[in-house]
This record gives sequence, structure tokens and C-alpha cells, in this order.
Amino acid sequence: MTENRHVCFTESLQALRPITLEEMDGIKLMNRVDTKYLTTEARLLHILAAAAAAGYRVLVTGEARISPYDSVYYDTAGLKMFYDHHNRRLVRQKVRTRSYVNSGDCFLEIKRKNNKGRTKKKRIGIPAAEMMGFGADERACEYLAAHSWFRAGDLSPAVETRFHRITLVNPALTERLTIDTLLQFKNFRTGKETSLQDAVIIELKQDGRAASQMKNILLDLRVKPVRVSKYCIALTLTDPLAKTGRFKEKVRAIEKTIGNKLVTI
Repeated sequence: MTENRHVCFTESLQALRPITLEEMDGIKLMNRVDTKYLTTEARLLHILAAAAAAGYRVLVTGEARISPYDSVYYDTAGLKMFYDHHNRRLVRQKVRTRSYVNSGDCFLEIKRKNNKGRTKKKRIGIPAAEMMGFGADERACEYLAAHSWFRAGDLSPAVETRFHRITLVNPALTERLTIDTLLQFKNFRTGKETSLQDAVIIELKQDGRAASQMKNILLDLRVKPVRVSKYCIALTLTDPLAKTGRFKEKVRAIEKTIGNKLVTI
């Protein structure tokens, strides 16, 4: 089957009041709870309309209300980070480099999940030229060693993820919403590539002590929570030799949501 056509969100986003990165940086969610959702571009139009009516604001960087991201996930030769997730290890880490394309900023990021399901992220700025390899950067290597149990020499690029992100904030500044569209994946080790077509991954980051307007909006639109990792879905779709049984049901859920078969080339 052919891919679904993509939706243009320009008009919908113009209905939302802007918020700057400086204002966003002032929002501290001290008791943060993260929830992911899966939907389609067509339904996202309804979500954005409801968000605008509820007073949500959209992050604007420069003049852009949609920001392209480029991430490279690192792993060991044996895919330890992937299998820690696949095998339901509660305490686990992911290591990636990420480029914020509009600004040109690039970071080495370490995401750590504890046994209570909480995720914390640490990051350090690196030159854009080190996206595909930071092993010669002593400062970055020391940072990795200080904040993870991995060493740069044990890691190499595994998967690249590209997507466009919309970020919303509620009027009370107690929740943030990241909305990722146009998700594309490339596996550096197998050479295979794929995309999630018109699937949309939403992540709600909220103050656990406050009521959530967005949860009610998503419930009304029949958008349900889902546990999904971009890295794990990308590797499941692009590495035929990896043990991916646990994540195949996630792939089927995405295909059911978009009404299309995901194709890897």
C-alpha cells in the first residue's frame, strides 16, 4: 500500500498563542508524570483545534512553530540498551546525540529510567560534527562516564530518527505536550530505512499534582495512552536479526492506527 498523504498544520498552529523558549525554560515540573499517546495527522487537527480553544500556547523558535529534530541513538555491538528495554529491565539507559536543526544546537544526551518508572535526562553540548561520533571529544567522554555505566569506546551509532516536533504548553504552565510527526528511521548497521507514515506520537509531560486539560481532550477524541519508544520501534522495523518479539505488537498497533502497512526498504 502507498503511504498516506501528509497534513499541513500551518493554519491550525496559527490559532495558538505563541510562547518563547525563554518562557518555556521557566516551567519547572517538579513532580513530573510522562504519558505517551499514538494518533494520526488527521486526528491531530482536531487535537490542535481543541487545544487552541482551551488556551494552549505553542512554542515558537525564530518564526517556526514546527521544529525538525535529528537524533542518533548509540548502542553496544550486542544492543544492550535495546535488549534492556525489550527484556523489561526497570533500570535502564539510552545514549543519543540530538541536533535541533533550526538552531544548529547539538547535544550528547543520556536518558535514565529508574525502577519507579521516572525518566531523567542529562545532556552536554557538543559540536554538530560529533553527531556520528564523539569518541575523540574528551569532555563528552568524561560526561558520559560520569552519568552512565557506558563508555564511549563501547558504543557506536545504531539508529537515526528524524521527525518534526510541535510543543504546546497549557495556560497554567503545569504541563507540556510534545507532538512528533513525519517520523523517519535509518539503521546504520543494516542499511535499512522506514517511516511511520502519518502516525503521530504525543508525549504529555505534566505536574502530577495538577489536573490535565489535555488528558480530557485526548479522552474525548478517543486517543489512548500507549507505551512506545522511538528507538525500539525503529530497531524492530529495521533489524531483521534482532529479537523484537515484545515490540511487534507495538508495530501492529501503529499499523492499525494509520490503516496501513509499514514498509522497510
